[in-house]
Amino acid sequence: MESIGRKSAGSSNSHPARGCRRWKHSLLRSFSFAVESESPQYRKILLRLADEGVEVIVVGMAAAILQGVPTTTWDLDVVHRRTPENVQRLLHVLRDIKAIARRDPRRLEPNETHLIGPGHVLLETRFGDFDCLGAIDGGRAFEDLLAGTVVIDFEGRPIRVLALREILAVKKRAARPKDLAAIPYIESTIDEIERQG
Repeated sequence: MESIGRKSAGSSNSHPARGCRRWKHSLLRSFSFAVESESPQYRKILLRLADEGVEVIVVGMAAAILQGVPTTTWDLDVVHRRTPENVQRLLHVLRDIKAIARRDPRRLEPNETHLIGPGHVLLETRFGDFDCLGAIDGGRAFEDLLAGTVVIDFEGRPIRVLALREILAVKKRAARPKDLAAIPYIESTIDEIERQG
């Protein structure tokens, strides 16, 4: 839907894609603190997505925080697999969390047409702002991003996130002020993780 806050631009696989690794990060508490100490409660969205088997890749700063970057974010961004079956699973979660178009006075609910394409669907939910992205970084969809992801354990559920080096590369290409401001935090976290081995 062109006016649902869009800006241009199967069951969940619990195993990492080829070249990815399963990673239970010791700093997941930093994410829990970030989301529980502010009004948005993204933890609950992540758990709902995992429990419903929705295939998504968490991207942006939420993905960075989940891997230990010491910062906060006000929205949760995911790139979803745009198959009809997965979109139906995603819609089930969106209905459950009362998702509607952000900053749209008509308070439109998303449907399959909005989520099957490559655009961005920007939503508000009862747990905070949630962005469902068909593609990022110049048109890279779920399948294009898989090789640069890791699967982490989040409260006993597998959550697929964009790896820190991929997040860093995306932010350097985007080069918006907020992206550039995040780069030192991401780089220092990568350095710390590599030092710890």
